[in-house]
Amino acid sequence: MSAFVQILMGGLGTLGFNILFHIRGKKLVLATLGGVISWAVFLALAPMLPSESFRYFLSAAAVTVYGEVLARLMKTPTTTFLVPSIIPLIPGSALYYTMNYALNQQWGDFARQAFYTVQLALALAVGIIAVTTAVRLITALIRVYKKADKGSIYHHSIK
Repeated sequence: MSAFVQILMGGLGTLGFNILFHIRGKKLVLATLGGVISWAVFLALAPMLPSESFRYFLSAAAVTVYGEVLARLMKTPTTTFLVPSIIPLIPGSALYYTMNYALNQQWGDFARQAFYTVQLALALAVGIIAVTTAVRLITALIRVYKKADKGSIYHHSIK
């Protein structure tokens, strides 16, 4: 399947979830764009990075940055943009095959596939957590710096 069709389907899937989550107006378009971005980044990294887990990590990090920026611009919670943006990255086929092997009692294949599925899920989670933590740290440092400029207790002037 061509990259264009994959990205388009990622966007349409994201649009469906956005409608289901009652996201409206400009936020609907921007949240859908996040899904397009997440899958486009994932596909664009494929020629450079053979590790699918690392591509999941970087794609999750990219859309987390996107969600954090839009949340501040639109004055809305980050989850409004982040959750829909991650939808195309959910490892659906890996989950399906994991459960299929379990139901068919193919325990060796189940263990291998379960490990792979958990690896992808962890890559998504760590990508989100890394960016969110960095944003919170930067935001806290900015607040402390602004308080220091206003002459708070953190400001020590030399006389």
